[in-house]
Amino acid sequence: MIKILLFAQLQEAAGTDNIELQADGLTVAAVKEKLAKDYQLTTLDQSMAAINEEYAEDDDVIQQGDTVAFIPPVSGG
Repeated sequence: MIKILLFAQLQEAAGTDNIELQADGLTVAAVKEKLAKDYQLTTLDQSMAAINEEYAEDDDVIQQGDTVAFIPPVSGG
């Protein structure tokens, strides 16, 4: 089981700030696809990912017990 943390508009779209998921051995890209499908997170592909508080690439593999965070792009003024 992995823990997924969502921030900003991803959190609002999913209706929660965290999700637990059976994703051991999946890549970041595969988890993004699953979450986009299951929670209609259309901006997830533009989001930065981190595994255990270190930035991750789409081809990085997630292991059991990892915490994965998705951080959407932010704009401000």
